[in-house]
Amino acid sequence: MKISTVQQMREMDRKAVQQYFIPELLLMENAGLSAVEFLKTKLPLSNRKILVICGPGNNGGDGFVIARLLHSDKCQVTVLVLADPNNYQGSSRTNFQILQQIGVQCLVVPTDADFTSSLKNADVIVDAIFGTGLARPPEGVYAQVIDSMNASGKPIISIDIPSGIHGDSGQVMGSAVKATWTVTFGLPKTGILLYPGYENVGELFISHISFPPALYEDPQIKCQINVPPPLPPRRPDGHKGSFGQALFIAGAQNYYGAPFFSAQSFLKAGGGYSRLACPRSIAPFIAAKGSEIVFVPQEETMEGSLAYQNLSRLIELSNQSDFVVLGPGISLQAETQKLICDLITNIQKPLLIDGDGLTALSGHLSLLTSRTEPVVLTPHPGEMSRLLDGNTEPIKTKSIETAREFSKRWNVILVLKGAHTLIANPDGNVYMNLTGNSGMGTAGSGDVLTGTIAAMFGLGLEINDAVRKGVFIHGFAGDLAAQKLGIDGMTASDIMEALPRAILKERSGNLMDFYPNFPGLSPISDNQIIL
Repeated sequence: MKISTVQQMREMDRKAVQQYFIPELLLMENAGLSAVEFLKTKLPLSNRKILVICGPGNNGGDGFVIARLLHSDKCQVTVLVLADPNNYQGSSRTNFQILQQIGVQCLVVPTDADFTSSLKNADVIVDAIFGTGLARPPEGVYAQVIDSMNASGKPIISIDIPSGIHGDSGQVMGSAVKATWTVTFGLPKTGILLYPGYENVGELFISHISFPPALYEDPQIKCQINVPPPLPPRRPDGHKGSFGQALFIAGAQNYYGAPFFSAQSFLKAGGGYSRLACPRSIAPFIAAKGSEIVFVPQEETMEGSLAYQNLSRLIELSNQSDFVVLGPGISLQAETQKLICDLITNIQKPLLIDGDGLTALSGHLSLLTSRTEPVVLTPHPGEMSRLLDGNTEPIKTKSIETAREFSKRWNVILVLKGAHTLIANPDGNVYMNLTGNSGMGTAGSGDVLTGTIAAMFGLGLEINDAVRKGVFIHGFAGDLAAQKLGIDGMTASDIMEALPRAILKERSGNLMDFYPNFPGLSPISDNQIIL
């Protein structure tokens, strides 16, 4: 399922009206109808007291339709109109006039007493205050109303997006509605699925409101939910070399976990042959935990990190491998950082750079221009800011655009890690991953991800699909671990140990048992609830 920006959705609305001759009044009717039909699935509506709060513009117009439909279902409906009704235009104005004619109680710019009384008596609140076009924080009466709604403890259904959430960035713009449910139209907007806005959405329902499928297939919409292709069948006559040979250049004194988790996770996720090139002194300690890993001990600096003299040997090892991971726990020691830079330009295999390898790359991004084989970068937001010369603002407010532009500029596959990880490809496509949970915010989790991505490549997926699949499976393993253990106290080991089960479920087609409403894993219906 694709994800649209606010501007892309406006263009879809325009085309629906002008190109396909679908009246705006009909689109607004369908929007209101879908919200009411969804609400009926959640609670019986007969004789319910419903408070519909309408702001300016078409979001308020959707609220007027909802109020009329609920009124016809014999609900006790009160509409609070926070805007000057003389400013309503087109379909919003028509639907407001209909409400007046049929006798629905409409309180225009209500007093504090009216609002307090209406809020106290309501069973359910409909948030139709702002749509996706909100450009500045709510002020005055709007902020007061939103704060009071949240404090009421009443169930809230938000129309299109919780009021106060930025439609593109997901930023909370001062006061923002904390919805129980959100009904959105056409496609999910980026601000609905990005944190922190996603926390305010509650349960999300998508209605296509009769848009023609051609609108969703617009090639200009290049962001979508990450639903990667299935794994190729595992060869019954395969051997360890059939399922990928990965080289992990990682580790330093006092950094045993990162090289272990990355190299061992490759095997746990189905990879065939895992080599770990690490400093000689730490190899025995890691081997005590990961005896299946093949160790290639390397010379080390006085500080216990990889020495530059290993360069030619590491290049030789990379030539014997299908995939190379560079950087987990490799240290910031100056000699080692120089080694990393020279390895980036000399390794002629698909290369994933993570951890301290990303620090070495920061300020030396031009090294990427000499590469002919694919590069995958897996930064968390702090590492991404270093790649952007310390600029953190674009990561917070324009994460999708930032990931897309960086990927295209440097011809890399970028995995911007975090809640709802983004995968950006050089062709401009960005995928948002919805598997995973906050329990995965733990040391070593990112190292498990690097090994999982390497394994997906070893199992036969093309590099772009392998990265997407690795991110998906990593999150799925985290969800399996959380199901078993809870999110508090989960460790990277728990995620890694869940990888075989995640792969088993993926291969057996049982993902729907765990994600029954995940878009893309089943045919998209006209209306669909997603995570």
